Amino acid sequence: MWLNWMETAPRRVLALISAACVAMLAFGMYLQYGVGLEPCPMCIVQRYALIAVAVFTGLASLRQGRGWWLGWGLLALLSAGFGAFVAARQSWLQWYPPEFATCGRDFYGMVENYPLSRAIPMIFRGSGDCTAIDWTFLGGSIANWSFVAFVLMALALLGLLWRQLRPR
Repeated sequence: MWLNWMETAPRRVLALISAACVAMLAFGMYLQYGVGLEPCPMCIVQRYALIAVAVFTGLASLRQGRGWWLGWGLLALLSAGFGAFVAARQSWLQWYPPEFATCGRDFYGMVENYPLSRAIPMIFRGSGDCTAIDWTFLGGSIANWSFVAFVLMALALLGLLWRQLRPR
């Protein structure tokens, strides 16, 4: 049934993914401003990936043209894959923290004070903030659940693109 719905109403699937991204972003804002958790640099990068997925799937769902939403859907798939990569890296750092965890600069401090060629590796190296687990749900950290969400979005987008591109 789900696969038939993906084939008959791809724009609705894209709009649903976009709405899920917005809900996840709202929950992240609640955790930051309501609960008081400060996001680490890798969390911020995941937020940007989530915003990209929301924007690309939202744009893809706006128009009827198949080429229009396939292009935006592909960009959303790439953004979801990047978000899954960052979340997996953060989960790895949480499971296997470095011996000397230091609290490095914040995300904006890295980007403002270093060229991107140095700032990007610093972000993915992680810091003491990125290895901390401040919130869990059913035994998984925010990074773990973020990874699951990005993978589910990527699988839905892959299924959508595959169903639409296969020969009939």
